[in-house]
Amino acid sequence: MFRTAIDRAGRFAAGARIALAACLVASCSPSMLGGGPRPGTPAAPVSGEVLGSGAVKVGLLLPLSATGNAGQIALNMKNAADLAIREFPSSGIQLLVKDDRGTAEGARAAAAEAISQGAELILGPLFAQSVSGAAAVAKPAHVPIIAFSSDTSVASRGVYLLSFLPQSDIDRIVRYASRQGKHSYAALLPNSAYGSLAQAALQKAVADSGGRLMAVERYDLDRVAMQAKATAVAGVMQGGAVDAVFLPGGAEEAPFLAQILAANKVKPGSVKYLGSGQWDDPRVAAESNLSGGWYPAPERSGFAAFAARYQTAFGAQPLRPASLAYDATSLAAGLAARFGTERFADKTITNASGFIGIDGAFRFLPNGMNERGLAIYQISRGKAAVVEAAPRSFSK
Repeated sequence: MFRTAIDRAGRFAAGARIALAACLVASCSPSMLGGGPRPGTPAAPVSGEVLGSGAVKVGLLLPLSATGNAGQIALNMKNAADLAIREFPSSGIQLLVKDDRGTAEGARAAAAEAISQGAELILGPLFAQSVSGAAAVAKPAHVPIIAFSSDTSVASRGVYLLSFLPQSDIDRIVRYASRQGKHSYAALLPNSAYGSLAQAALQKAVADSGGRLMAVERYDLDRVAMQAKATAVAGVMQGGAVDAVFLPGGAEEAPFLAQILAANKVKPGSVKYLGSGQWDDPRVAAESNLSGGWYPAPERSGFAAFAARYQTAFGAQPLRPASLAYDATSLAAGLAARFGTERFADKTITNASGFIGIDGAFRFLPNGMNERGLAIYQISRGKAAVVEAAPRSFSK
């Protein structure tokens, strides 16, 4: 059954209607959402709706009643999960959709209700505190979680993060830069939890590649602070001591920092600018001082195809995190179809061969983190193009 679903997935890429986008790599081929609303008063979750009619029950926890952007993301993710169920109708699963309200208390109650109704796996929540709340119930019940938060502090065995993590970006871009002869690095990082994670990951990745981290400056998110820190890094770079500068911030940060470095006589031709997935934004590509820069990101074709199907089904383009819910639902369906009573066991979820999803290859690590196959893009003339394709399998 699972093999048949995979064959259909291959045909969908050539124009067929049905697709299973998250399947075992071994079967397919010969491979920052950490915050959110603050905890509120405890309340029982709305019972929610059920998607699909299979025998295997899976909980889907999202902040559906949250206001603003969080609520919109939650709705998009629920729709994406619904789309996955529609495109894999023989999956044998049903999703028990629960509103976790974006709080630890709400997630704890939502997880408890889903598990009491027979859920064998929890997909979500979205925010870090909600993941912790759900885990407090799911772990004692031996129900694994595949969560959407990017806060790695909530990852552990049995609580797996499907989100895009700083470690994956940094490992990929440093490995690529090292192969291109870059060995001396400087970095300008935000003074935030993300910046702390990025700094630790960068130190490890550079050391593992045999390089040297010559300077790290952490900036607050205001122009005066950013200018001061960029000027300090420029001083270290005089004389050719640095051949690559890591600027992981997105469109509100990287272009401005590059302008300050250029004003201090650091030219794109003299160093290579390295970015993160946050650079996958036309506003970053438009900055001439970042021309020639490299950054890691999923190949765009997968999300573009998903977005077109979502648009047809729901009449609007999906927000970017929606693909996580699609992949999580497709993965649950695929595992349920293939692995019987071991479908959601830790050894099944952490299969070293990994899986294929909308955004390419990924695998879960035993500590709850993930590894992703990312492409390398280069900025040139205001656009970004792939210079090294994303790997479709994992070598170890």
